[in-house]
Amino acid sequence: MQTQTLSDYKAEHFLWDCDQGVATITLNRPERKNPLTFESYAELRDLFRGLVYADDVHVVVIKGAGGNFCSGGDVHEIIGPLTKMNMKELMAFTRMTGDLVKAMRACRQPVISAIEGVCAGAGAIIAMASDIRYAGPTAKVAFLFNRVGLAGCDMGACSILPRIIGQGRASELLYFGRSMGAEEGERWGFFNGVSDDPAADAAKAAGRIVAGPTFANGITKTQLHQQWNMSVDQAIECEAQAQAICMQTEDFRRAYNAFVNKEQPVFEGD
Repeated sequence: MQTQTLSDYKAEHFLWDCDQGVATITLNRPERKNPLTFESYAELRDLFRGLVYADDVHVVVIKGAGGNFCSGGDVHEIIGPLTKMNMKELMAFTRMTGDLVKAMRACRQPVISAIEGVCAGAGAIIAMASDIRYAGPTAKVAFLFNRVGLAGCDMGACSILPRIIGQGRASELLYFGRSMGAEEGERWGFFNGVSDDPAADAAKAAGRIVAGPTFANGITKTQLHQQWNMSVDQAIECEAQAQAICMQTEDFRRAYNAFVNKEQPVFEGD
């Protein structure tokens, strides 16, 4: 399948900007703390699916407008209608939301979340599904599903969250539905850093990734995700094959030549 360009993508249900390989998604319903709708869920899923084939986007930053990240599914536009659906309709919805996480994990681009204020429900899941997370001091992350009568096993939470913060800590958050603050989240390993400007931290990290060997970075993301289901022996063999592929790239040769000439390598992603 041919590659495609997404730098000029026109989003309908959130803001999208792409500059020099860094795409920024801004959840933009600040008056409601940026909740998701059926339509924004589906558009995000389809966009991340398309990123698998995009050769002009090398990292994705997700943030929210107005001092909050995302309050989850919109109470009036999602939660209310869900109470009136039959099982077939409910399964279609829960599979669609799970497909968003699958698409985020399957795309080759590292995903960085910049989190301020409310980060709840599906918002907490989007943060969890990201590769790197930066928080502001006001960040409050809540996997609050059990507070609305649902199980904590939503959109991969029972699989992914324990891998980030550990089984016991994940169990506490999923059973209690309580908020995890910025300092606690950094101490537990959920946040990579806390500052007054997490969006700037995310942009700086994105710039570092784009300046690196982007093809190899995509391989790294794939390996980090796929090796969850591998034995150590399988992982070592898989990494041997992946590294051999990277050794055929021009970026590998550029790095060697730069070292020989005592220069900084300039990577081009091929």
